[in-house]
Amino acid sequence: MAATTKTKREIAPEREREVQPPRKYQVLLHNDHYTTWEFVIEILERIFHKSQEEAEKITYFVHHRGVGICGEYSLEVAQMKVLQVHSTAKANGYPLKCSFKEV
Repeated sequence: MAATTKTKREIAPEREREVQPPRKYQVLLHNDHYTTWEFVIEILERIFHKSQEEAEKITYFVHHRGVGICGEYSLEVAQMKVLQVHSTAKANGYPLKCSFKEV
């Protein structure tokens, strides 16, 4: 007698799980009194691919509110963006702080 192979549905006829979209994370820039306006705009254009107008708006918001949102990404991309900001800022002698939080 040959053994039969059963599928997962035959073994455990549970209802199918709903596929959830991946969690999103906001990447945030924090104001400081040392990093120049021009450098922040450059970071936003280079790392976050913002237009000059978008970069200026975000920079203005960061300057006046203390923190601004650069974008929403998956966890891995958000972590990479934060590391890119920190390493670029450090290489240029700025203490620019960047973080992320779950949306």
